[in-house]
Amino acid sequence: MQNQFFHSNVPVVSANHGYLPRPQIHHLLEKAMQSPLITVVAGAGYGKTQAVYAFLREYHGVTIWLQLSETDNLGSRFWENFVRAISLTNQQFAAKLADIGFPETERQFDKYLAVPYEEIHQGKKYILVLDDFHLIRDKGVLRFVEASVNIPYLNMTTILISRLEPNINTLKLLAKGLLFKINEEDLRFSKEEIHEYFHLHQITLSPTAVSHIHHDTEGWAFAINLLTLAMKHDPTGSAYAQYSLKRNIFKLIEYEVWGTISQKLQGYLIKLSLIDRWPWELLAELAGGTDLIEQMERIGSFIRFDSYLNAYRIHHLFLTYLAAKQQELSEEAKKEVYAKAAQWCAENQLRMDALTYYERIGEYQKIIDISYTFPQVMPNAIATFLLAIIDRAPKEIYERYPNAYAVRTRLLLNLGKFDQGFAELKALQAAFESRPPSQFNRYVLYGCYNTLGFHGLITCMYTRRYDFVAYFEKAYRCFVAGNFRASIGPVNILSLSSWVCRVGTAETGDLEQFIHAITQAVPYMASCMGGCAYGMADLARCEVAYFKGDMPNAEQFAYQALYKGRSKNQYEIENRALFFLLRIHLFQGDAAKIGDVFHQLNAQLNEKAYIHRYTLYDTVTGWFYAQLGQTHKLAPWLKNDFEASDLNTLLQGLEITVKIQYQLSEKRYPAVLATLERQEHTHNIGGPLFGQIHLKIWETLCLYHSGETEGCFRALEAAYTLACSNELDMFFIEMGKDMRALVNAALQSQTCPIPRPWLEKILRHSAIYAKRLTMVTKHYDDRPRSRSPHASLSWRERKILIGLSQGLTREEIAHSSSISINTVKAGIRSVYHKLGAINRADAIRIATVRGILKPEG
Repeated sequence: MQNQFFHSNVPVVSANHGYLPRPQIHHLLEKAMQSPLITVVAGAGYGKTQAVYAFLREYHGVTIWLQLSETDNLGSRFWENFVRAISLTNQQFAAKLADIGFPETERQFDKYLAVPYEEIHQGKKYILVLDDFHLIRDKGVLRFVEASVNIPYLNMTTILISRLEPNINTLKLLAKGLLFKINEEDLRFSKEEIHEYFHLHQITLSPTAVSHIHHDTEGWAFAINLLTLAMKHDPTGSAYAQYSLKRNIFKLIEYEVWGTISQKLQGYLIKLSLIDRWPWELLAELAGGTDLIEQMERIGSFIRFDSYLNAYRIHHLFLTYLAAKQQELSEEAKKEVYAKAAQWCAENQLRMDALTYYERIGEYQKIIDISYTFPQVMPNAIATFLLAIIDRAPKEIYERYPNAYAVRTRLLLNLGKFDQGFAELKALQAAFESRPPSQFNRYVLYGCYNTLGFHGLITCMYTRRYDFVAYFEKAYRCFVAGNFRASIGPVNILSLSSWVCRVGTAETGDLEQFIHAITQAVPYMASCMGGCAYGMADLARCEVAYFKGDMPNAEQFAYQALYKGRSKNQYEIENRALFFLLRIHLFQGDAAKIGDVFHQLNAQLNEKAYIHRYTLYDTVTGWFYAQLGQTHKLAPWLKNDFEASDLNTLLQGLEITVKIQYQLSEKRYPAVLATLERQEHTHNIGGPLFGQIHLKIWETLCLYHSGETEGCFRALEAAYTLACSNELDMFFIEMGKDMRALVNAALQSQTCPIPRPWLEKILRHSAIYAKRLTMVTKHYDDRPRSRSPHASLSWRERKILIGLSQGLTREEIAHSSSISINTVKAGIRSVYHKLGAINRADAIRIATVRGILKPEG
């Protein structure tokens, strides 16, 4: 049965042209498919790709084929390539991966692992092919592949096609018999295959000639193919001696291929060697029709259409030969190829490739335009890549493209280089304010003022200066005076950190000053930046009202922020408003309204322009389930330990908040305390006032449960001091029964310095909150009721889990239980799924906490 996902938008003319079926290779690959990892390693021209390709055309499974190149040594570019390959079979899966971004860290990798688990159907076989893996040297990409293959899914096989042994650690798989290796010896043509191959091409050879060819070529597929082309003019094989003496492969190509095609096709093929991918649509655009493509397909196995990639493939050696002839092209011809390739890549969301091609032809306005398709806050790797392009550009670009200034300083701010960015912006402001008014100068100042405004908005919690309003107002006046068009795209979608109110102190009046400033700034921002930040002022008011326990006003402001954000496609404002409504309705104990919020959160997943929709959906719903103690419902990536990340720190705060809530639910107090110490001085957790309060409350609870009473009361007093001037009681009340127990202890203590009336108020309200939380928890508890803590696991699954906890391997569990290794693998997957675990250690920890590993009876 053929592969289910063999996609093609154009006819496959030459995919199997002249290809000899090789039953022994097919048998070898059929056997190899039982392993989670296959490496196919041989030098150039051994037919590695063709052998795997031909096998998978007939294999029953879902194939994702990734053709790698030198440019995939940048993580973000590799990820675009990876996502595009997956989109050919599953667009929803690809969208989730695009949202996650390249997994630079273990945290991001666990997040990635959770997505395949959701998308992989147990009844199907999945094959991921990474072709030309020897080209990958980047440590981040290698680390991703190594981690992926060492945590295999039961019904997934990864195939690495490479000229060299893959530079990843596969010893663990090899030791367990889970790695299948195919090498040059396996791929060499036998004498019988050589005879059949020539016969396929209507060339008759004597047994002696076959033996000579086998000896001289050593079964090398590439050389055999070249000899076939040469000997078509002499079907008897008498000319073999002449060709067998030729050692230079390029001379063979020159004589047997290059000399037989038209000059026009030669020029076209040289143009193709300038680019790294060859989709049919782009090739047709470069050819000006289909005639040259049809001629190209008749060359044979050097060029073929690959329906997995939905693109053509050019043999490496032939491509190297073509690249040596690039000097025959004029600079004008090269620029035309790069321009068309860049446009195609940009239209198909391959932005890193598009940026590379546009840089080659000096199209800096296009580069600037692409930079605005990224969100305001982007991963550090992308910001670094873009900044390097801008810094390599000739200095004249700043006079030709006015927004180049704003792009550069925006990238500096993304990379956390606030002082450098601010200094450059102020110098730019002074220089252009002194110039006579002109459209160019206005545009430069427009970008400068907007960026200064964002700089002030980000840093105001440290400076206590709220003059960012003046910059946004100046930007607006330039916008109006210049009659500029409002920008559109992801850059206009405001990215929110963990807290809306960027206030860093507990001083009375600071929150009001911030809200006043953001209320004034938002109309200017929204008017000239396509709705950017529309609804943010209402969201800030909602945040303050909520933590003051003023639920009627909090709910009103949340709905206002929701409708305003939704009207201008401010997805993160909409999402945060829904997050507050979730918390408000949880406080009210209103399960019906919570259901409506979930419905709206689910609807956001259909907004394709909302880049971070899956991440923030997991985060918001994760907070809810952690609060209910239903941690088995959290996305697995939210359950791992904390670590440094390539993701800009402006985006990390909210997910860290949820992770801490999860750790508290699982009673992992030492781990939480270690995390709090690391987060104390970060931009989003320890910086803002609300983050400082949260830190101290979490510290208080951890110390209380660890029996450190004195330290607990000191931390509680610090939290109280931070919160009391603004009456931010909800931080404490939201902790429910934990806070109720802690406050009870404080009231009974003679050493707790916190005012008794305040403690009694928190005790009352946290008790009420805990009761309502219990009601909602029962409504959302979909686990089967049972007296036994392990009744949701079958007896076989529990036996497998016990084996895991004893350190047994899968093979040892299979032997001791008298079941097959495949049954053990399926059982482990099922255990992980039911427990919400991400790996063996996580499953054992969860099972221990729930008492599942205790003997029954």
